[in-house]
Amino acid sequence: MNPIRHYFQLQFTLLNRHISEFGLVPWLGYVLSVGLFIGLSFFLYYRTEYAPYLLLFGTFGAVLNLGERFRNDFIKTTYKTAECKKIRLLENSIIALPFLIILVVKKDYLAALATMLGAILMAFIQFSRSSNFTLPTPFNRCPFEFAVGFRKTFFFHLLAYFLVFMAITVGNFNLGVFSLILVFMVCLTYYSEMEATYFVWVHAQQPKLFLWNKIKTGLLYSTVLSLPIAVSLILFKPEYTHIIITFQLLGYAYLATFILAKYSAFPKNIGLPQSILLALCFTMPPLLLVAASLFYRQSTRSLQPILP
Repeated sequence: MNPIRHYFQLQFTLLNRHISEFGLVPWLGYVLSVGLFIGLSFFLYYRTEYAPYLLLFGTFGAVLNLGERFRNDFIKTTYKTAECKKIRLLENSIIALPFLIILVVKKDYLAALATMLGAILMAFIQFSRSSNFTLPTPFNRCPFEFAVGFRKTFFFHLLAYFLVFMAITVGNFNLGVFSLILVFMVCLTYYSEMEATYFVWVHAQQPKLFLWNKIKTGLLYSTVLSLPIAVSLILFKPEYTHIIITFQLLGYAYLATFILAKYSAFPKNIGLPQSILLALCFTMPPLLLVAASLFYRQSTRSLQPILP
């Protein structure tokens, strides 16, 4: 069998297993994923003028993990050099294709070109998650989400601060608000991975207290990252203070809801029902009250057997 074909058949099998573990038959998972991606993409175009940049950001975020050094070293030990290059190019192209199609349909040709070129260039780039240098953070090691997540996404926070600087320089308030949203979106990703049961058990707290401490820490640390942007925007456009505060509070609400959702099915990962409800919260923010209440009850039940 062709080695490249064998590699992608293996990846396809692994993907089917992940979808099955999520609680869906594979074909339905693909249909829902395509529908959700198209729906969210068009929703972004409907709600914000920065949709092309968000899609471009999404593309680079999606292909970034494919360039992780440990993963690429494994591929190199299994396949020949020429085959490795073809695999990386095909992988990045497959990931970037949905974003590229949406951008072309919406006639954002410059963003589409940047997406295509970026995906191709990143096929030849490797990065390592481990280094002898430890990036200092303003966060304590416990809880771990922000200390670990900040080191992985440091570039995106720098990008957000650069965007707010440019927003003030050119007088574009919307760009400044986007930078604030970007910070919170990055912070949400810190709660995407489930820790081992042991790292919850060691807290030795009641479930309610454990969840409250998680939320309190998340709100505090997200404030450390977002407050410089919010204050800069208020000084820049004091007449829009109420808008800035609204986005800041929405960021807190989404973060708290994501934390509760993370533990709603503990020790399993977030399932289909939670994912659907979270997606609906992005389109209808008032649903956050319902979602947070539901996730809180589910989280306390899931944590009860583990915490005293």
